Amino acid sequence: MKSAHKIKEWKERSKEALSHEVLALREKLRSLHFLLSSGKLKNVREIQEIRKDIARIMTVMKHKT
Repeated sequence: MKSAHKIKEWKERSKEALSHEVLALREKLRSLHFLLSSGKLKNVREIQEIRKDIARIMTVMKHKT
């Protein structure tokens, strides 16, 4: 139910706010990949969760036309 709550929040936001959220998540994803390659990342599942969140936000943005 955690993702359903997030999706509901994203549907209420504007396209600009969502695009800023995507940029922030992509930056976080980039830093997580860097930590993974250096062997300092403890929770590798976080990468998968962020990728899915980006995809969900992009889907919400497409439906906002």
